[in-house]
Amino acid sequence: MIAHITVISELEHAIANSSPQQRAAMLMQIADLFVGNSPRYTDQEIDLFDDIITRLATEIEISVRAQLAQRLAPIAKAPINIMRILASDDEIKVAYPVLVQSDRIDETLLVQCARSKSQDHLLAISQRKTLSEVVTDVLVERGNKQVVLSAAKNRGARFSEAGFCRLVKRSDGDDTLAACVGSRSDIPQPLLLVLLETASELVRTKLIAENRHNRPDINDAVALATREFRDTASVRSADHVDTQNMIRSLKDSGQPGDDTIRKLSVDKKSEEIAAALAHMCDVSIDVIRQAILQDKPETILVLAKAAKLSWPTTKALLASCRQGRLSSVEIEQCLASFERLNFATAQKIVEFYKIRRVTGSTRPASARAEDGLATVDSTARAIKAAIS
Repeated sequence: MIAHITVISELEHAIANSSPQQRAAMLMQIADLFVGNSPRYTDQEIDLFDDIITRLATEIEISVRAQLAQRLAPIAKAPINIMRILASDDEIKVAYPVLVQSDRIDETLLVQCARSKSQDHLLAISQRKTLSEVVTDVLVERGNKQVVLSAAKNRGARFSEAGFCRLVKRSDGDDTLAACVGSRSDIPQPLLLVLLETASELVRTKLIAENRHNRPDINDAVALATREFRDTASVRSADHVDTQNMIRSLKDSGQPGDDTIRKLSVDKKSEEIAAALAHMCDVSIDVIRQAILQDKPETILVLAKAAKLSWPTTKALLASCRQGRLSSVEIEQCLASFERLNFATAQKIVEFYKIRRVTGSTRPASARAEDGLATVDSTARAIKAAIS
């Protein structure tokens, strides 16, 4: 500590008695010394370099600070304080390399810069190796067209549900962004439907062609709506009577709630589960059945959130509906998705599920297929309205 104080005292004396050119030369010499040996320095030694470089950097011109930023940005153990100062510099030539490369910049500072700095600063942030949902939320909200496109292209960026909603909205009328957002493997399928409906024919065709093998859900989204029309009117009529009887029975024993769903899930009573969820979410029982038959947890999570189910009950519901056993990794992923999904968003998604309600028809398969495509378009428009 005494040595530290002595060095700083001598440094301050040198700064006071040197020209700007001498201070710049001194700074780069110290920076070179640090860069050349950074892996071997202890935390205390790095702190000393941090104090020295910070004092010198406040006394130099922009071009030298920019040079310093370029030298330190790729260094894993770069001094934290000076990196934060450089990242927050209003001059983009200084901030850019640090915002793009430095691992010493935490999420909090990135959000602060994204909320307050220039579009050039936001563009730099959008090019980082990884981006959290908290950061991308700000980028897609504040960023200009170039920033948003850069973030969407970044495969290391994660987007929240709200972030994806905003991306899809901003893709309307922008073919380049629409193609980029639609090609992301993590875009939720309901929002993919919106994007396909609002995108130009060129973009829609391009997305389907490019993702035919590795993104079957694009074609599945269309096929799913068509399959929903395959039941005959007579079968659906009988189902309707059975459903009403089950709902009436559930009501007689008290309004279906969290405990009811959990007990039914443990007992694997799928028809009773479907009837109860249909009543709680105010959707057709066919929507619930389709969610169960799909064996995809995403839809079940949405319905569970809209029904205000607890996570333990939702977990039991998933275990009951899934044809295969849930792995521990899948359970963790489902829990994370369930916690991110808010009630209001789930309600909006349920609203456009209602659009897809099976209407009953004995028309030929080709005609039903056309109806299926029309339903997809209606669903997409409903989603778009819901997120507007």
